[in-house]
Amino acid sequence: MFTKKQKSPPSRQPVAVIGAGVAGLAAAARLAVAGHPVTVFEASGSFGGKMHQFELPGGYRFDAGPSLFTLPQLVDDVFRLAHREPADYFRYERLDPITNYFFADGTRLTAWADSQQFATEVEQKLGTSAAAVTQFLGRSGRAYDATAGTFLHKSLHKAGTYFSPETLKAVAALPSLGLTGTMHARHEKAFANDPRLVQLFDRYATYNGSDPYQAPATLSLIPHLEHGIGAFYPEGGIYAIAQSLHRLAEEFGVKFRFNEPVREILTAGDLVTGVRTDQDIYDFGVVVSNMDVVPTYRKLLPRQPAPERTLGQPRSSSALIFYWGIAHEFAELDLHNIFFSADYKREFDAIFQQKTVADDVTVYVNITSKKTPTDAPAGHENWFVMVNVPHDESQDWAALTAKTRGIVLAKLSRTLGVDLEPLIKAEKTWTPPGIAADTSSFGGALYGSSSNNALAAFLRHPNFSGRLHGLYFCGGSVHPGGGIPLCLLSAKIVAELIDN
Repeated sequence: MFTKKQKSPPSRQPVAVIGAGVAGLAAAARLAVAGHPVTVFEASGSFGGKMHQFELPGGYRFDAGPSLFTLPQLVDDVFRLAHREPADYFRYERLDPITNYFFADGTRLTAWADSQQFATEVEQKLGTSAAAVTQFLGRSGRAYDATAGTFLHKSLHKAGTYFSPETLKAVAALPSLGLTGTMHARHEKAFANDPRLVQLFDRYATYNGSDPYQAPATLSLIPHLEHGIGAFYPEGGIYAIAQSLHRLAEEFGVKFRFNEPVREILTAGDLVTGVRTDQDIYDFGVVVSNMDVVPTYRKLLPRQPAPERTLGQPRSSSALIFYWGIAHEFAELDLHNIFFSADYKREFDAIFQQKTVADDVTVYVNITSKKTPTDAPAGHENWFVMVNVPHDESQDWAALTAKTRGIVLAKLSRTLGVDLEPLIKAEKTWTPPGIAADTSSFGGALYGSSSNNALAAFLRHPNFSGRLHGLYFCGGSVHPGGGIPLCLLSAKIVAELIDN
């Protein structure tokens, strides 16, 4: 409820939001707080999109999609905008350690939350000086501070963005951003003495579904999110983010129409006029699509010219995920665990060049029962086991899934010194075609287009339509990109564009 000193927001134009993913939820909440009557149309029976949860027989709970949480203040900001206390809706803790790394040569490394402790760990385990690590992380932080205000928090497709103090700051930093080199080249130069440390920092390209051997060195600022600002865990799991935003949206009057997919965005001339579902036609002068931009045009705007160059940008990677209920507890594992392949270049070539899965893969294991014990029975763990794979282009996923499952089991069993397969008591698999079908992500690409060239940020679809007045876009397939923080920022940008 509003306090006595607060006034109810003025009534503004009604808005339709297509999709109740995290960006759709945040956009709906922001717009409702600003006084817009908002209706969210969602094809599935509940909210969250990729950020949904489920249970397997035996008492194993899983967050289905995103598992890493950074920049929690972006969630808090939505509640503060509504004059709510964030902790009344959503709580989280800072992780320490952040990640356990297992290298192919048997080396094990812990990424501690304190950057100096992490640098010392690297020096002791890998031999690279702590000073070199600290210097690299400092450079990563300066690059983030110089560019985030322009490239993440604002539309890159509005002229006003380029006349702000933040943009001047970003321009001044351009010589150090590495627009002409690759992430891998930058990491190799910084840590020439140890390919294991190069591999560790190369993996941050996967945070937006890209290839470190192609992605610009600019993306070397991503480690700052974890090692400079921190990695976090929401109380109750990642799904708690969606739950809290849904609750806030409902409190401000947002209407949710679940199991009601939008079939068409209606237009008249260059104006948006509403949406059509199987149930009815609804009049709206403003529509926000949280659906992947490709099916938005192909399915919902079939009679409108599509931005073919933008839609044709190379897609990001996808994921092959095994959800396993494990009848054992592993003391050497934590919430986030990475088991590296021996040849990273071959692994990424398989994904982005051959469009297949390599014979040796890097495996990510997320175990939320380490933080939320009720996510698995006593003495058991819930394993979210993910491998980066290409987006769907009609590969034989049944064969690739069976092959990859065998590779993953062999790698984990060998590293942990236990035969893992007999410990699996419940199992589910999510493949790229399944991700595409369940979330309308084109080809199952997790982040829309990849960031495998220096201009990728500018080639992403804008947060608004240049042809249709009243049409806006949020979510991982448009600016500023995929992942929880960027999806939340896309919602912020859209809400500000609509109000302005």
